Amino acid sequence: MDTTVVILFLAIVLLTLVITFFAAKQTKSTGDFYTAGGGLTGWQNGLAIAGDYLSAASFLGIAGAIALNGFDGFFYSIGFLIAYLVVLFLVAEPLRNLGKYTLADMINSRFDKKKIRGAAALSTITIVLFYMIAQLVGAGALIQLLFEIDYWIAVLIVGVMMTIYVLFGGMIATSWVQITKAVLLMAGMVIISFLVLMKFNFNISAMFTEVKTATSHGADYLKPGLKYDDGLGTISLMIALVLGTSGLPHILMRFFTVKDARTARSSVITATWTIGIFYILTLFLGFGAAIFVGESQILGANPGGNMAAPLLAEAIGGNILFAFISAVAFATILAVVAGLVLSGASAFAHDIYGQIIKKGNVTDREQMLAARYAALAVSVVSILLALGAQNLNVAFLVSLAFCIAASANLPVILYTVYWKRFNSQGAIMAILFGLISALVLVSISPSVFSPVEGAALFVGNPIFPLENPAIVSVPLGFLGGYLGTIFSKENDLKRYAEVKVKANTGYRKSS
Repeated sequence: MDTTVVILFLAIVLLTLVITFFAAKQTKSTGDFYTAGGGLTGWQNGLAIAGDYLSAASFLGIAGAIALNGFDGFFYSIGFLIAYLVVLFLVAEPLRNLGKYTLADMINSRFDKKKIRGAAALSTITIVLFYMIAQLVGAGALIQLLFEIDYWIAVLIVGVMMTIYVLFGGMIATSWVQITKAVLLMAGMVIISFLVLMKFNFNISAMFTEVKTATSHGADYLKPGLKYDDGLGTISLMIALVLGTSGLPHILMRFFTVKDARTARSSVITATWTIGIFYILTLFLGFGAAIFVGESQILGANPGGNMAAPLLAEAIGGNILFAFISAVAFATILAVVAGLVLSGASAFAHDIYGQIIKKGNVTDREQMLAARYAALAVSVVSILLALGAQNLNVAFLVSLAFCIAASANLPVILYTVYWKRFNSQGAIMAILFGLISALVLVSISPSVFSPVEGAALFVGNPIFPLENPAIVSVPLGFLGGYLGTIFSKENDLKRYAEVKVKANTGYRKSS
């Protein structure tokens, strides 16, 4: 264990705790806890969105995926980036205008039904758990490599840290941790990319030539089909990545932290530029790891390839860069899991406890207390699930969360805003069709069953052939909403007219 590594690592952790300490003093109401009181500016929220979005899957998983699978690993970068165009043009503005704290608030602005709120909360919590597992797996592998401790201890350390952020600082602390982490992460990406290019005298063509002979795949490394040799499977993955962002609860929640729709759009533009630069730079990390670290060492450190970026930092920059990148990766994970815990806790405390169980008759103090208990519960469940998923690539795990988000949440968001005839029965069916189909198809897919021992969670032959079922489950989500609507006699065009005006203008009738 290198002293420099420990000092830099602890310094960044201490910085995040200081942020939480000061944020806790400003967190006085439910609005502060859930949405930072709606007081973030466009650039602040944009960087916070980038910090929330650029997770362990992006930094650790994608670098490893590109290092091991070449062009196919870059699919994740392409999909994650394009996804923000869908958010910008279809979701950000109406969501901010219609919602208050959660996705369920936005849907209930048109359909004030407990069943819909419950279904939306269930979808949110499911997505949060999938996404949380990915972050904790990445964190566990990182700290295990860094401090040479057992994986389960590493996961517990991360779990305790993320719980502290949310319990005491709420959205204010989470946002500023995410902003800090986004700046540090981009700095780390630029430094590594610069050093990799410097090795080739800043000749990108020379890097591409070198990587053709650096791996066991040879020239095929730069061609599609190395990992995703099934065209249908590749399309299904891209559908999940491109559409899933618009349904991720911890990303959607960020649009409630600004004062109006104009600031929400500004946030997305800032986030898109930041994220776009980041994903372009993942190419240099992946290729650099393949050339200067090598497949065997990457796989030896972690079977999922999740340690490619820190190992590359060590190979080209020594212990100091390794320490910095490892600390930034840890801050990355902490920032994302804090946002996830907060979105899961808000779904339970605000939607299930506050609006369904207590029927809106809940004090600010009671809801804050419920949110903190829920945050603790989400953390504990996520830790337990992460302990059994150590050998899975975190980018893959996140793609499954994206699939559920695209299948269960996106259809109901778009129908709520853009379809006049859509009704409450259709909303419930859209969520349930998408959620259940995604979960069932994943459970019988090659992601869970494989005839090769160690390649998946269980040994056996998969029933469903695709690793990511988005190509089936997303249309089923839209189909469920359509069928639920046309077979229901319910119709409230006046309510839709009100929602349409509010979604496009932000105008709210005075009470």
